[in-house]
Amino acid sequence: MLKITRQGVYYKNGAFLPEREGAAAGLPAPAQARTGTMAYSILQAHNTSGDMEQLAIKFDAMASHDITYVGIIQTARASGMERFPLPYVLTNCHNSLCAVGGTINEDDHVFGLSAAKKYGGEFVPAHQSVIHSYMRERYAAPGKMILGSDSHTRYGAYGTMAIGEGGPELARQLLSKTYNIAYPPVIAIYLTGAPRPGVGPQDVALALIGATFKEGVVKNAVMEFFGPGVASMSMDYRSGIDVMTTETTCLSSVWCADQTLRDHMAELGRVGEYHPQQPAEGAYYDGLIEVDLGKIEPMIALPFHPSNVYTIREFKANMDDLLHQVDEDTMRQLKLKSKPASLREKIVNGQFRVDQGVIAGCSGGTYQNLVRAAEVLCGASTGSDAFWLSVYPTSQPVNLELTRRGYIAALMAAGASVRSCFCGPCFGAGDVPANGAFSIRHSTRNFPNREGSKPSDGQVSYVALMDARSIAATALRGGVLTGADELPHPPVDPAVEPFHYDDSPYKSRVYFGVGKPKAEEELVFGPNIADWPEQVSLPENLLLTVCSAIYDPVTTTDELIPSGETSSYRSNPIKLSEFALSRKDPNYVPRAKQVLALERLRRENPEDESVKQALLGHDGKDTGLGSLVMALKPGDGSAREQAASCQRVLGGCANLAEEYATERYRSNVVNWGMLPFVAQGLRDWGVQPGDRLYLPGIRAALESGAEEISATLIQGEKERAVTLKLPNMTAEERAIILAGCLINFYAN
Repeated sequence: MLKITRQGVYYKNGAFLPEREGAAAGLPAPAQARTGTMAYSILQAHNTSGDMEQLAIKFDAMASHDITYVGIIQTARASGMERFPLPYVLTNCHNSLCAVGGTINEDDHVFGLSAAKKYGGEFVPAHQSVIHSYMRERYAAPGKMILGSDSHTRYGAYGTMAIGEGGPELARQLLSKTYNIAYPPVIAIYLTGAPRPGVGPQDVALALIGATFKEGVVKNAVMEFFGPGVASMSMDYRSGIDVMTTETTCLSSVWCADQTLRDHMAELGRVGEYHPQQPAEGAYYDGLIEVDLGKIEPMIALPFHPSNVYTIREFKANMDDLLHQVDEDTMRQLKLKSKPASLREKIVNGQFRVDQGVIAGCSGGTYQNLVRAAEVLCGASTGSDAFWLSVYPTSQPVNLELTRRGYIAALMAAGASVRSCFCGPCFGAGDVPANGAFSIRHSTRNFPNREGSKPSDGQVSYVALMDARSIAATALRGGVLTGADELPHPPVDPAVEPFHYDDSPYKSRVYFGVGKPKAEEELVFGPNIADWPEQVSLPENLLLTVCSAIYDPVTTTDELIPSGETSSYRSNPIKLSEFALSRKDPNYVPRAKQVLALERLRRENPEDESVKQALLGHDGKDTGLGSLVMALKPGDGSAREQAASCQRVLGGCANLAEEYATERYRSNVVNWGMLPFVAQGLRDWGVQPGDRLYLPGIRAALESGAEEISATLIQGEKERAVTLKLPNMTAEERAIILAGCLINFYAN
């Protein structure tokens, strides 16, 4: 299906040459030839540094949803923002269920509308659109760059380079600052052939994720899609693949811009923003992934990661063994004390029985996906037994067209529940499975704890990712797992899906205030909307207490701060911090609070006896107390800043890792004033909660630009010298940590 080349290649005459053959073919050196990529052209057009090695990007537009925009606006406001200097879209597609947590979700929406009025933004009310559908429909176009506070900010299929980041990076743009990164690697994704009947975009995406994630093939790189296979896919199909590139841990993505995109943008009423976009002859890439679309089969990503991928055919041939492995992963990942019922019990007469199907969100709820699902189920029934199916159209214009063409009626008549335009099933705020239930979803993630599991209360649920076509095929058989290619007449996806775009719902409900700030408007604060608590600057020396030590191969942001029920508290940093690591390490919060209480007492009275005891003989006048989270590879998944900010609110001063799963999580750690330490061989140190780490002269070391930090690890009665590293820290990143956080940095 896929062929990966991890060395540099040139693209010429529809083929690829190894880097070593470039000179003989008359091609320039890689440093010059890389200017022929689409990514280079876009980055160059948005770079303000004058140096293409160290980029300082200004974006064309930004987007946030109602879990993140309050904190971002509060951060920018505290740092002196007076207006939105670029188009900023505030959607309300995450905390749409306003009964959760009393009035606080709708209070956030009211705040968002007041901010859009005051500062000049675009406000999309709840149930109108999923954030990424709205940005595709209204803002994405070839050559643009868009920044979003959601990790699945991906509009590459429209020729746009979009990046999902933590809130502080959006606050920087609101303060007319730049997004600063080193020039990223660019990996060619060369598509040939055409998808087989029954194979959907999620199948292609899962095949890519399975082939790239574990070995970091495209980590922090730009994935550049082109090749003859692109023409075989509609815009929805391309977007369905593109949005899932986040799960490869790449930085961004971009696709060639062709006639299909031009016609689609004409339908959207934005053809004037179109221009063709292709790599130049002789363009140089840092790696290559060749994808033969015709060889992709229906796929399933088993719990608990999108990279845990098998073809449905392979899964069905090896169900017992693979489900036994999921049982083992459940015990390890969720740290259960007793085994739940085995998933192998769901194998009945040689068939695997699913409890629930969901087609939703920016990846699943697109027009073409729901058309195919409706065609599979038309005139049939999902049955009246335990299995049930729900579908979520991705936007009101999509819903309107599905309704006019009769597809919504077909889905409802088959027994599917049709819901609003809402992201909930992707992060655990909608259609949570029952305890022990197995859900198949065309959504973005299936991390542990994400869609319902609450191990401390004995609740475990399982989510597998599949394509809408195979989910519909499974629903057609009453919950018996079925690949869409097993149907007598597998659904076929045309390269151009008939579609009429009517944005009347937006014209009727959206507040269009971009470029029209009303300074006289007052922000409307609900009782749960709170300012960020004050953070102090970095002291001369630090004595850190390890408050959690996580030895899993990868730690997701969902494990650092759970999604789902926590989302209602995202506008109250102190209340939200109570949930930090709550499903991974329930003792983390009380441990961190104990250290924070001593640090506050130290600042008031460094001679207090309890403070002196905690300082182990060090001087309380210049030695601060703080907490530390150790994890081998933290930060996979969501861009949400709260995975880091909650640690900081609880007195966190550092993370210690062998490596960071994503650059965006490391950025969040830095922007919230915490030291992003790395150390080799960390798993052999035996770090446990309660261990201490003494960092003498840490402030001076940071000021001097030191990349190696000498420290003392204290484990009970034993002490030993260790070396920590702060690689590739910019001067501004150091200044942010010295100040205590990004807000302090700008205030100073």
